[in-house]
This record gives sequence, C-alpha cells and structure tokens, in this order.
Amino acid sequence: MAHEVRGVIARSKGTPVSVETIHVPDPGPGEVVVDIQACGVCHTDLHYREGAINDEFPFLLGHEAAGVISQVGSGVGNVKEGDFVILNWRAVCGECRSCLRGRPQYCFSTHNAQQKMTVDGVDLSPALGIGAFAEKTLVAAGQATKVDAAAEPEVAGLIGCGVMAGLGAALNTGGVTRGDTVAVWGCGGVGDAAIEGSRIAGARTIIAIDLDDQKLQWAKGFGATHSINSSGMTNDEVIEAVQALTEGNGVDVAIEAIGLPATYEQAFFARDLAGTVVLVGVPNPEMRIDLPLIEVFGRGGADLIEGQEIVFEIPDDFIDPFASGPGGFDGPGLGGPGGPGGPGAPPPISLGFAGGPPPGGPGGPSSATAFLTPEFGGAVSSDGTFTSATD
Repeated sequence: MAHEVRGVIARSKGTPVSVETIHVPDPGPGEVVVDIQACGVCHTDLHYREGAINDEFPFLLGHEAAGVISQVGSGVGNVKEGDFVILNWRAVCGECRSCLRGRPQYCFSTHNAQQKMTVDGVDLSPALGIGAFAEKTLVAAGQATKVDAAAEPEVAGLIGCGVMAGLGAALNTGGVTRGDTVAVWGCGGVGDAAIEGSRIAGARTIIAIDLDDQKLQWAKGFGATHSINSSGMTNDEVIEAVQALTEGNGVDVAIEAIGLPATYEQAFFARDLAGTVVLVGVPNPEMRIDLPLIEVFGRGGADLIEGQEIVFEIPDDFIDPFASGPGGFDGPGLGGPGGPGGPGAPPPISLGFAGGPPPGGPGGPSSATAFLTPEFGGAVSSDGTFTSATD
C-alpha cells in the first residue's frame, strides 16, 4: 500500500524549507521504494530552494543518499527487497544514440520514476529525480546501485552525487591520464573526488585551490601534491601561482568545482596550451562570463562543462579512500563535522526514523535526523520537528 512519510519540502523560491507529510506510492513497473538511511547536504539542494535549477515547486529536496530497498515493482531485476543501495541520478537508458555509441555518461534519456510523490495532493518535483530528504522515496530501479551492506550509509550515500561528479570530471570529461598536471578549484566533496580521481589516473601534479587552509590540508589526503590558498589573491595572481607550479606552462586539466565566473576564468587561463577546462560546479543561471574569443581559439584544447557522471557498480573497496585516512569521514572528512565545507559544515543527515542504519551503525535504529544548515532556513531536531530560521 502507499506510504505517508515525512520529507523536507521547498514550496517556493527562497522561503524556509519545512518537514511535511508526503505521499509515496507503491512502486510501479521498473520502480523501487527505498527506506532512506542517510542523505548528504549538497549545495545543489540549495540551488533548488533558490529556484536556480528550475521553478517546478514544490521540491522534495535531497539526492545524495543511501538506504535499503523496501519494495520492488514488476520487471525489476537489478535489485531486490533488503538490498543496501546508493541512489544516483544518472540511470542510463541504454537505448539513446549516445548509449548505443558506447558513451553512457552522455545518456540523453536517463530514467526516473514515472509515478509522482505528492504533498497535499500536489505533485512533488524530487531533486535530481530522487528526493531523499525523506523517510522513503520512489525512484527508477536503475537509480539504485547495490553496495556492500557493511558500508556506513553516511559515507556510501555521497558516492551517488558528489563523489561520482568529481571522479567523472577528472576521469571522463577531463580525461586525466598518467603524467598529467591538474588543478582543482574548490576542495569540498566534489573537488576532493576530482583530486582522488586525478590521483587514480596517475597525474604527476595535482594542485588544490581553496580559501580554507583546513580544506587544503584534507585535499592532500586525497592526493593533492600542492595547494594554493587563494584568499585575497587576484585572478592573475592565482593563475601565476598555478603556472609557477607547472614550469610556467599551466595545467593539462583545470577542474572548476565551485560554479563561479571568477574561478572559471582562473581555470580557463591557468591551463596549458591545448589544455582542458571542466566546469563541474553548478552556477546560478544568472551568472555570465566574458572571455575574449581569440583566447578560446588560440589556446586550443577543450572548453567543457559538467563532469560526466555514471555509476553502474561500486567495488567493495572503492569507498575506503573516502571513509578513512587524512581526508576521510572517520575524522573530519567530507561533510563531517568541521569538514570541507568549512568549520561546522553539515554532515550527512542520518535518517534513523526511517529504520536507521544497520544495527550498530552511525545514528543507530532509534536516532532521527541531524540538522539542516541555516542557509536552508531552518533545522530539524532530534525528534524530527522543524524549526524555521525566522522563529
């Protein structure tokens, strides 16, 4: 039967979010219902709240999540009830012209659930087709990827967005290869994943750029060989600093993981001739850049946007670099207390009221949500009640 559960709703542009009762239907063909155990607080959700993605309010926020399959619709063969899964928003169709050419990361027809979740009888727009700031959510089966049940939900969930975005930016879009030089602007979850991806690919120089010394230190735990604190620096000074670390040439691949015109321009000019610049940070639609077209022509290489994200399966040992070590989650890692979002940055929300992580896991079966950051306009207390920032 259908479910009445709690979810975090953004009803209109810029207004405080609220925890409300939502309606989650039983899964139809090709769909599954997932009991959410943890969900990362991604800046993209703030973009949704601010109307910077589209204006299809009300939104059910949250998308960087892990949980357990509780119901399976007909025709589903990749997962079953009881499977521990991460959710990803790149559920490729396998049939479009891009998929048929062997380029599923470009899939032009990714899958989402066909049925709608609702609030007060009004259709909800789930963030990135997921909507995981909720006790349960309905997704297409292809959006659920089974992982080792021993993984902590707070760690595994981040794979579905921030980690695959950063890895995709480095490995797929940027095409980082052995011996390359790379610079990454923004050392949050996405940026650190791009650094990790560059390390995996064999880059010889990986430059982390951020305004926060602690985040730069964590970035080194993921593979950064050099760091630049760009606080107070002009665009030209940042570019010159990158060039100084690359024999005066600039980097082969420049990855912008913030989504700001100034840092994109730094990345554009800090690359070597015929280098590649990748924009994986999500900009506001009102933002503009002004680049001399002759520079685009003269530098050659590739001027690309967005990391190509795709998750088919996750090896059991893949999560390890993100779950432990200098930049990991066991310490003050990505999204952890005081993590790369700066001092006091939001950890993933542990949705214990949805059944909780596996017994003994973080949050425990009896815990409830953690909190939302003040920028979302409120907080969720340990009993699940919502406090508006205006209260």
